[in-house]
Amino acid sequence: MSLIVIGGGAAGVFGAISAKEANPKMEVVLLEKSAVLLSKVKVSGGGRCNVTHACFDPKLLVKNYPRGEKELLGPFHKFGPKETIEWFASHGVKLKTEKDGRMFPVTDSSETIISCLLNTAKKLGVDIRTRQKIENLQDFKGKKILLATGSSPDGYRWAKAFGHTIQSPVPSLFTFNVPTSPLKELSGVVVANVEVKVGPFSQKGPLLITHFGFSGPAIIKLSAWAARYLHERNYHTDFTIHWPEELPKSLLKIKNLPTVFHIEGKTTNKEEFVTCGGVTLKEVDFRSMESKIHPGLYFAGEILDIDGVTGGFNFQNAWTTGKLAGSHV
Repeated sequence: MSLIVIGGGAAGVFGAISAKEANPKMEVVLLEKSAVLLSKVKVSGGGRCNVTHACFDPKLLVKNYPRGEKELLGPFHKFGPKETIEWFASHGVKLKTEKDGRMFPVTDSSETIISCLLNTAKKLGVDIRTRQKIENLQDFKGKKILLATGSSPDGYRWAKAFGHTIQSPVPSLFTFNVPTSPLKELSGVVVANVEVKVGPFSQKGPLLITHFGFSGPAIIKLSAWAARYLHERNYHTDFTIHWPEELPKSLLKIKNLPTVFHIEGKTTNKEEFVTCGGVTLKEVDFRSMESKIHPGLYFAGEILDIDGVTGGFNFQNAWTTGKLAGSHV
């Protein structure tokens, strides 16, 4: 029996490794359309690779996923951050936890993670082929297929050809452009414990004033939960800031500090670029990551309509779903 993995990102590579670890005799071929594997791993966390997050209770962990919260609960009980840390440790890579819970390799280099994954895949005998242009999947009849193509339109097209419904992809995790903000001259000022609201969505956390508007954890988290709401309004709508009682001195000087601002566009942090959207979750069996519509077809990673907030949660989704898919195949 053989498995074709399409996509050489975190989910695809980990899925291929997991299949070989579960059954060393299985033929596993990984096809990647570009010349480079694990490109998102390379740039993540400023080149340090934010591997996962030190949140070990699956019920709390799933709260970091605007889409996928319900579906990931079972998978995280099987393979969550604890198992991710153990897997990397058993393959010679130690991780460390930072104050905010984000976890990185102790080397502070994404190359450590890339080398670990690619060396493991090579040792196990995964047949990796780059620069592979796939026209259609009919050539792979009779084989198991794992689609781990991220937010590539090709992956969505193939999933649709197999009968799946695609939730239209829209950006998630971005900052707010507010050209009319009277606070732009205070660029760099951080305000702790702010509550921000847009439509029916709200988030709390630190807010960063920027030369183009607003950023910081509160804004970026809000952008994830309100991704579709903001997209539908073409990123032009009002949002409210509830300022805390304790303000930085620079803000205290401003009389009648406004609470309502008008968003006029977004700025995406390219390094953390994530889309919300993808294969409809109810069409996938989350015990195995196998399609409920087309037996022998599996999904892992961002091709699914799952996205997490920033902090290692999107990679954890990739490791978890890749592990389940590969092991089950």
